[in-house]
Amino acid sequence: MLANKEITPSELTEESISLAKRYASLNCFNVINEEAAIAQSRNLSFDSNNLLSCIPIAHKDLFCIKDLETTCSSKILEGYKPPYTATVVKNLENAGCITIAKTNMDEFAMGSSNETSYFGNVHNPWLKNHVPGGSSGGAAASVASGIVPLATGTDTGGSIRQPAALCNLTGLKPTYGRISRWGMIAFASSLDQAGPIAHTAKDCAIALDAMTGHDSKDSTSLHLGKTTTLETLEKHTSLTLGIVKEFNGQLSAEMELAFQKSIMTYQSLGYKIKEITLPNIKYSVPTYYVIAPAECSSNLSRFDGVRFGFRSKNIQNLEDLYVKSRSEGFGNEVKRRILIGTYVLSAGYYDAYYKKAQQVRRLIAEDFNSAFKECDLILTPTSPGTTFAFDSKGSKDPTELYLEDLFTIAANLAGIPAISVPQAFVNNLPSGHQLIGPHLSESAILQTAHHFQLNSDWHLKSPSMESFL
Repeated sequence: MLANKEITPSELTEESISLAKRYASLNCFNVINEEAAIAQSRNLSFDSNNLLSCIPIAHKDLFCIKDLETTCSSKILEGYKPPYTATVVKNLENAGCITIAKTNMDEFAMGSSNETSYFGNVHNPWLKNHVPGGSSGGAAASVASGIVPLATGTDTGGSIRQPAALCNLTGLKPTYGRISRWGMIAFASSLDQAGPIAHTAKDCAIALDAMTGHDSKDSTSLHLGKTTTLETLEKHTSLTLGIVKEFNGQLSAEMELAFQKSIMTYQSLGYKIKEITLPNIKYSVPTYYVIAPAECSSNLSRFDGVRFGFRSKNIQNLEDLYVKSRSEGFGNEVKRRILIGTYVLSAGYYDAYYKKAQQVRRLIAEDFNSAFKECDLILTPTSPGTTFAFDSKGSKDPTELYLEDLFTIAANLAGIPAISVPQAFVNNLPSGHQLIGPHLSESAILQTAHHFQLNSDWHLKSPSMESFL
C-alpha cells in the first residue's frame, strides 16, 4: 500500500497507534511513543528499495531508547529515561522502521508467562485472561493482535520462541553474538540474544538482515557483516531433520498429534526424518536455573537506589537505602533469582553449583555438535502445551513455570540459532514447533521454516479481537 501510494507513512503510523489505544485492555504496551512516532512518520518518505521503510515497530521494554521511558517492566526502573539508544533500535530505525511503543514483558525478562510484570499481565489475543507466553509476551501480543507487523524480543531461555508459539507467530532466536546487545538491559549476559517476532519466516528474515552486523560497543558481537537471509530464502534443499529421542513422551496426546502433523508435512516436502540423541539435554533446565540466576544476581546489583530509577523514601542510612530500595523495587520472581544466583556464586558453593553447571553446559553444546553430524537441523516442539489461564501455573511451585522452557533452553546454553513456527491448532489454540540449527545457520532454518509456511496456512490465521474492545 505504501509502494502504491494507497496510504502515507503518517496514516500508517496513526493507524497503528489508534489500534494500540483501541486494544488497550490487552495491556501489551508500557508506553506509547505517539508524538515522536507521528513526527518521524511525517518527516520520512517511502523508499521502495527498502522493505522496512516506514513500517511501524514495537520494541521490548528492555531496549534503551534515548529520552523514552525504559523500565524492564520493573518498579525499580519506573521513570528511567536512558541517555542513549540501543544498537538494535538504531539499526531498525536506519532501515526505516518507526518506533510506536515499548512492549510489556516479564520483569527483567524473568518469566515464561508475562505474569511477573510490575505493570500487570499481558493477555493472549487468542484467549482473554490467558498468558501470551514470556518474557516477550507484550511483543507477541502486539503482533498477533495486528497492532504492529513486527516487534523485537529477547530470548534468554525461550523468551522469543515460546510466546511466538502461544500466539501463532514466527519467532527467531539468532546465534549468540549475531545481534548487538549494546543498550539492551541485561538479564543473563552469556544467554541473552535479541531477535524478531513476526507472522512469517520471510518477515523474520527481513528484520534479521536489518538487525545484524558487528558492533564494536559489544565485546560479544561477532565480527561478521549483516546477514543476507532474505536473498537465500527460496532455496529449498532436502535436509535431514533430527527428532530428539529424549523428548519422547513429554507431550499430551493432542500436542503430540499436532507435532506429528508437522513432521508429516516436512516428509511430504522431501525432508528426511532421523531420530537423534542428546544425552545431556535432560540437564538443560537445572543447568539454566543455576547459570541464569548467577548472572542476573551480578547484573542486577547495579540497581541500588543511588544512580537511577526507584529510591525508597523512609531510610536511615546507606545500607538501609540499598536494602529498602531493592526490596520494594524488585518483584518476587526477580528477588528469588537474585537470591539463588548469589547463593550459587558464594564461596562455599561456587564449585558445587556454578562451575558444575558450566561443565554440563559444555556437554550439552557438545551433544548438539555430535547430533549435527547426523542431521542438518533439529525439529522439536516449542512448548509443552498451549496458552494457560493466569495464575494457573507456578503460584504454589515456581518450578512448574520453569518447565515451560523445557524444549527451548538448550539452544541458549549452546548459543545456537532456533526458530518457532506455527503449526496445527490444539483445542482451537495455537501451538508451534521449533527448528534448531548449528552456529550461524540462520539461513537454513529460515529457508526450512519458509518452505513449511509455503505449504501450510496456520501462520495466516488471526484472532478475533472482539473481547478486547
